[in-house]
Amino acid sequence: MIDATRYPRLSKIDSPADLRGFDASELRVIADELRAYLIESVGKSGGHFGAGLGVVELTTVLHYLYNTPDDRIVWDVGHQCYPHKILTGRRDRIHTVKQKDGVAPFPKREESEFDTFGVGHSSTSVSAALGMAIANARAGNERKVVAVIGDGAMTAGMVYEALNHAGGMDEEPNLLVILNDNRMSISEAVGGLTRMLGRMTGSKTLNALREGGKKILGDKRSSGTARFVRRWEEHWKGMFVPSTLFEEMGFHYTGPIDGHDTEALLNVLTTLKGMKGPQLLHVITTKGKGYELAEGDQIGYHAVSPFDPAKGLVSKPGAKKPTYTDVFGDWLCDMAAADDKLLVITPAMREGSGLVRFSKEYPQRYFDVAIAEQHAVTLAAGMACEGAKPVVAIYSTFLQRGYDQLVHDVAIQKLDVLFAIDRGGVVGPDGATHAGNLDLSYLRCVPNMVVMAPADENECRKLLTTGFKHVGPAAVRYPRGTGPGVAIETSLDTLPIGKAELRRKGSRIALLAFGALVPAAETVAAELGLSIVNMRFVKPLDRALLLELAQSHAAFVTLEDNVVAGGAGSGIAELLSDAGITLPILHLGLPDAFQHHASREDLLAEAGLDVDGIRAAVLARWPQAHAAEQARTAAR
Repeated sequence: MIDATRYPRLSKIDSPADLRGFDASELRVIADELRAYLIESVGKSGGHFGAGLGVVELTTVLHYLYNTPDDRIVWDVGHQCYPHKILTGRRDRIHTVKQKDGVAPFPKREESEFDTFGVGHSSTSVSAALGMAIANARAGNERKVVAVIGDGAMTAGMVYEALNHAGGMDEEPNLLVILNDNRMSISEAVGGLTRMLGRMTGSKTLNALREGGKKILGDKRSSGTARFVRRWEEHWKGMFVPSTLFEEMGFHYTGPIDGHDTEALLNVLTTLKGMKGPQLLHVITTKGKGYELAEGDQIGYHAVSPFDPAKGLVSKPGAKKPTYTDVFGDWLCDMAAADDKLLVITPAMREGSGLVRFSKEYPQRYFDVAIAEQHAVTLAAGMACEGAKPVVAIYSTFLQRGYDQLVHDVAIQKLDVLFAIDRGGVVGPDGATHAGNLDLSYLRCVPNMVVMAPADENECRKLLTTGFKHVGPAAVRYPRGTGPGVAIETSLDTLPIGKAELRRKGSRIALLAFGALVPAAETVAAELGLSIVNMRFVKPLDRALLLELAQSHAAFVTLEDNVVAGGAGSGIAELLSDAGITLPILHLGLPDAFQHHASREDLLAEAGLDVDGIRAAVLARWPQAHAAEQARTAAR
């Protein structure tokens, strides 16, 4: 429970209705309490940190001024939603964020009526909010709709599709878009738009003209003089901001204003709330605002593990076991040294995809395209057309956004692109929006693709080399976190494409495991005296080995941390059917449902994909397996 002595106002706010019971003069102090409580809470639980600190004042004023949840506030990305959750009935549970059965890390419609649109990927807010505004207008209600977009989300093309639509409609939608400009994504925001906004907000001349005009005109905004100065200001803005982008797209632009000034926010938003048509408010904020360490290290404090706010983040002593992401980052630098055709593309995920070292050692061969997955894939296709060897470093869930480009621009043309797919399979605390549970299904159905899933760290390095040296589209899919701890060789060796590894020859039943499930399957196979195969390749499958095993075994068990529907196991069943072989097959994989947030270990156990779950599933289908192994053990 919240300490009412430390947070006398916030402790009384169980919903935005309670917030509106305070006088507007107290919003500044309420925001200060909210920020302090956020620092304390995330310090205990971990989670997304810097972005939420940057929108404390904005969140407070929005819920004070708008009649939420009837008025709709649509949050983009979701990194910035913790203050929103605290003010909307989840204050005393915010310390459970990302934990099993705890508060979700992103807005989630089933969690609260105040979470108007579920989100985890970026750049969806304007489209969703426009859809709400259109539906509300058709229903004849007057509710307000606000989209809050920031954390680099304005760099994605989907936003401009929505702005273009909203600004060009004959019946102008009543929609407010708030651009929370903190100059950051997870890393520094990149691209031409970021530079344009920087020129605009950093122009001393423009800001002096703007402030001077305010002093002269005061609040007489409707006078003829005010309208003239408004047009004159737009002319000057055009000299600092090429084509005044948002105005040209049909939005009435206001700003930039200080996003940490509650009085200014309240005054401007009060005005905009009463205006018709598409509006865009540009606010300037600081990611990590109010916590000095986070302001000074905005990347490091984007998302944090539990920490002591008095001390800040502290590195744990001792050798750290390398993650699959680390393995990829080191391989990338080694391969770049060996082949100067290698180029790397990331959609704004330098840190998450393990590219920090590469970006420093090979800056001319590193391309951060911002939050633009579709562009990332087709950019790689263009590079491949001219003889380069691009590597697209991307999360499994984010590659879904570039799927058409993967099919249309890369696979159909058989272009030489390697996809290094991080966060494959069960991801964990970030929930369904970040789960990589579909990629084996959506990749293996694409002609011309080679699809690989390493069982350990060293095999990941070898398969990356295999995919890089393969001529044509290829994908290596690996999980979040660490592997079984296999020693990593420094060589750049390849493995034969389409060849699996028989790790243990048993009897009666063969466990055919893909990727991260190989170690658990190997344990069960040893316990029950079964065969175990590290499949390695989802496409092409090792046809010769599978047909050989089908002749010497009574049943197969396929294992993958991917949905069963259309996954790797389905490919094995199709292969046997094509060969005219009828064999009992037990398919173990992720459920036909979106799993909630929890630890990776909890989710694997929930899906029956840990050692206990795999053993139980095999024995439930073939109870005699255990008895036969016990008999063999006794005979020895």
